[in-house]
Amino acid sequence: MARELTIGPCRISDESDCFVIAEIGHNHQGSLEKAREMFRAARECGVSAVKLQKRDNRALYTRAMYDMPYDNESSYGPTYGAHREALEFGWDEYVALREYAGELGLMMFATAFDFPSADFLAKLDVPAFKIASGDLTNTPLLKYVAEMGKPMLVSTGGAHMEDVERASETIMPVNAQLCLMQCTASYPVEPEEMNLRVIASYRERLPDVTVGLSDHQNGIAMALVGYLLGARVIEKHFTLNRAWKGTDQAFSLEPIGMRKLVRDLRRARAALGDGMKRPFPSEGRPLYKMGKKLVAARDLPVDHVLRSEDIAIKSPNDGLPPYELVNVIGKVTLRPLAEDENLSFEVLGDGPAS
Repeated sequence: MARELTIGPCRISDESDCFVIAEIGHNHQGSLEKAREMFRAARECGVSAVKLQKRDNRALYTRAMYDMPYDNESSYGPTYGAHREALEFGWDEYVALREYAGELGLMMFATAFDFPSADFLAKLDVPAFKIASGDLTNTPLLKYVAEMGKPMLVSTGGAHMEDVERASETIMPVNAQLCLMQCTASYPVEPEEMNLRVIASYRERLPDVTVGLSDHQNGIAMALVGYLLGARVIEKHFTLNRAWKGTDQAFSLEPIGMRKLVRDLRRARAALGDGMKRPFPSEGRPLYKMGKKLVAARDLPVDHVLRSEDIAIKSPNDGLPPYELVNVIGKVTLRPLAEDENLSFEVLGDGPAS
């Protein structure tokens, strides 16, 4: 089976452009208008999709965690539950955003953090489901979402290879539309902990699975490395202002960064080429000036036997290439040659001119 994933109208394969997801998460700060503004900006950057996060907070957290004091500069409420509820969109907001994304020609989906949220997103008819690293070992949720029949993108932060293979073995028999995202679940992640070679390991160990990168690094360069290693889905956190309140804002890309990332990923596919070494027409003019040819080092008479000191290597590149030097030494001039005149096999022979 070919390694291929289809999300909405986008076919993702080894030969395709990168599928770029602007991870908005809760960077919208609970504001529907900010979310719309972020959708517009993401579309202008050329991303493939925008992504939110959906939680049923009462079902997701223990009572103790829900009621835990949460007093810090990023908090939107006095307890962790109140903080999460302040950032959570409900049905009306999701419908409004789905419709707005459609007007923009932009795909929208979300991370399902629990069973009720998966049902919520299925009812919304999202084109794909994202599963966070924290649920890689949650095989009941993985199977439940897989049975919904939509493409799944599963992050793999904090995992051993056996955890990743277990998740794949849970999903693939039910739903072959799977992308495993190399990820390090720290925010932001330091470059030395990104372990991008895992992308190649996934491709080798799981040849039927599309591979991606959920990139929490503070920049755009590592995503390009991920693409070159075989990641065909890239997820980057997105914001309009990194100084906004919220734990994810500081390591998110602003529009200028996201625009450059999308541009460079598109260029990377073109730049890889087909692996066949050959000259391009654009190289002709520069190499005419830079390249070299064999010429007479001085005025030479007819019937002169060429020695190395009779031959010069000079530009421009419109004559016999220098690698022919060994084949020219010992030849005889068939007519007089002026200094700097091109040497060619038409004016050289193996014996005296007749």
